[in-house]
Amino acid sequence: MYAFDKLDGSNIRAEWHSKKGFWKFGSRNRLLGSDQPTIIEAQTLIEDKYAEDLGAVFENQRYSKVVAFFEFYGPNSFAGNHKDELHDVLLFDISPHKNGILPPNKFIKLYQHLDIPKVILHGKISCVTDSLIRIGHFEDITFEGVVCKANDGTMFKVKTAAWLDKLKNFCGKDKKLLEKLK
Repeated sequence: MYAFDKLDGSNIRAEWHSKKGFWKFGSRNRLLGSDQPTIIEAQTLIEDKYAEDLGAVFENQRYSKVVAFFEFYGPNSFAGNHKDELHDVLLFDISPHKNGILPPNKFIKLYQHLDIPKVILHGKISCVTDSLIRIGHFEDITFEGVVCKANDGTMFKVKTAAWLDKLKNFCGKDKKLLEKLK
């Protein structure tokens, strides 16, 4: 199991084609549009920060189509909400057409030269490890927690107690919102 640092932001997908480069950008449920004045910034950030290097890796791997996944975030982003401030993007998953998400060992091997999440732990994740993550024991973990991924496709998140407490406070009595944002 690989435990990657989880930045708090919004998931952005970017579709790449060998003849078009990056050409389609979206959030989980829709394409990015001008009605999303903050998050649409992700498109330019991805193109400026990753397009050339990712294109080279994709071509070297002989991928014709790829969906790349990024976290769009800023210093004060929380639970998918973003302030009017400087933002960044971070590559966290790659899905070559008809091959599914790359296993973490291959993702790290191919993309470690780029800005990707830190690997906090590599090995077995136990109840003790889970508890240490929740209390923020590992100094390289940012506020939200970690995403754990195994080469067999297993994936789960472990959120810090501090992040969960802030989320509960943010959601108040709205239990549906709390479950949605967890």
